[in-house]
Amino acid sequence: MMKPNSVLTIVTLASIFAVCDVPAKVFNPNLTRVSAQEMKDVTGMTPQQHIEMISKNKGQFGSADAMRRFFFGDLEPIGIQPGGAGMVTNLYNKKNNVTFSYCSTFDVVVAVKKGKVAKFSPEEVK
Repeated sequence: MMKPNSVLTIVTLASIFAVCDVPAKVFNPNLTRVSAQEMKDVTGMTPQQHIEMISKNKGQFGSADAMRRFFFGDLEPIGIQPGGAGMVTNLYNKKNNVTFSYCSTFDVVVAVKKGKVAKFSPEEVK
């Protein structure tokens, strides 16, 4: 049998956990989830500008993070091949008809090409 103090403690904690994020969302509406489309619109860039930015920064830290952020949910793995620091994964974006070659060891994009490319040339993904 539970003591009355234990029941009161459990009810109090449950109430606190149930409403703990409500004040945070009221005072800071940016804490709510943002859809992928809203994230793209917030940047003020077109998908083509995103692709150009990733192409310009390929091989640099942050390029894969930008790819995932800009094309969240739109990337389909279509192949793997030797490259980068071992193996790279080729990810196709059907909406924009572009393929990114991604090195997970260093978390960078190593190649970008228009169209559906299952395998890049070895020089492009080294």
